[in-house]
Amino acid sequence: MSNWSAYRHLTMGQLRLFARNRQMLFFTMLFPILMMVGLGSLIGGGSSISLHGYVINEDGGAASGELAAALLAVESLGMEAADDRNAALEDLRNGDTQLVVIVPAGYGDAVSAGDAGIEVFYDEKNMTVSQLGVQMVSGVVDGVSKQITGYVPAVTVEASPVESLELRYIDFLVPGIVAMMIMSTNLNGVAGQISSWRERGVLRRMQSTTLSAGTFIAAQITARLVLNGLQAVIVLLIASLVFGTQVNGSWLLLLFYIVLGTLVFMSIGFIIAGTAKTPESAGPIAGLISFPLMFLGNVFFPVQDMPGFLQPLVQALPIVHLSDAMRSVMNAGAGLFELVTPTLVLLGWLVAAFALASRTFRWE
Repeated sequence: MSNWSAYRHLTMGQLRLFARNRQMLFFTMLFPILMMVGLGSLIGGGSSISLHGYVINEDGGAASGELAAALLAVESLGMEAADDRNAALEDLRNGDTQLVVIVPAGYGDAVSAGDAGIEVFYDEKNMTVSQLGVQMVSGVVDGVSKQITGYVPAVTVEASPVESLELRYIDFLVPGIVAMMIMSTNLNGVAGQISSWRERGVLRRMQSTTLSAGTFIAAQITARLVLNGLQAVIVLLIASLVFGTQVNGSWLLLLFYIVLGTLVFMSIGFIIAGTAKTPESAGPIAGLISFPLMFLGNVFFPVQDMPGFLQPLVQALPIVHLSDAMRSVMNAGAGLFELVTPTLVLLGWLVAAFALASRTFRWE
């Protein structure tokens, strides 16, 4: 049998095993889908009413300092000082903040002339929260203006809308669910299956034939890529139909990260299968690794919301960068050159895990 024929038969055989293993299909596909629908129905479409914004003082005089201090002192506005106008407006477009208040250069002289103004940029897609913020800013400015002029308004507010991405929790959740399925299918699945085949002598019988290790591994990779691709499409279709989510970036780039994530977690699965003495020990080892990654992997909660002492550890995890890259492609339409860091981290994990998997892999 030629290598191509062996590769084709092994791939189809592996796919048939997937189709027959209903328990595996439930935990790797149906369970995450049920989790997505459940969480998405409860909190996926909700939006926060908390306010956050930036105050940029481009004047630097005493009058502008007093206004900036008055805005920063209002706790319910959630304002913080910033220096970079462009960076603040970019955060606004990305939906990371609701308001940007700019006190322009020459503000002090304009106050003396009775013709001063400030700029307020707000999120046009989140009008309820943004208009509340604009009203509160206007109230603060009105108070400052009356103090300056003896209750004759001298400072006006010029509000301009900036369209944001209008992200919801479900938009955050869906890419994380896809990343979680890739991790679970490959890390847990490979570890359990390969160690089971080794114990039952399946791998030993394969080794005694003309089958090469490369053909065997290539068939495993192909079958799992097909499974992961189908899983991702099903999840994205359900999320689109039920919650109205969409892929704003390149489907080809999204497929690239599905392939890259599959290879990374397959390699880790092979490491577990190579080091575990029995299939009974391979399952718990894989679960011990994958279960914490579900909650530390940027799947259900943003990394920035986690405790500071966990940040260095979390930032080193491959699932964090996989979910972050897929989220950036789906929600922000990011390109490959904007995702250099997560791509390099995942490639680093792939090289290291593949090298270690090659050393630990055993036919018997």
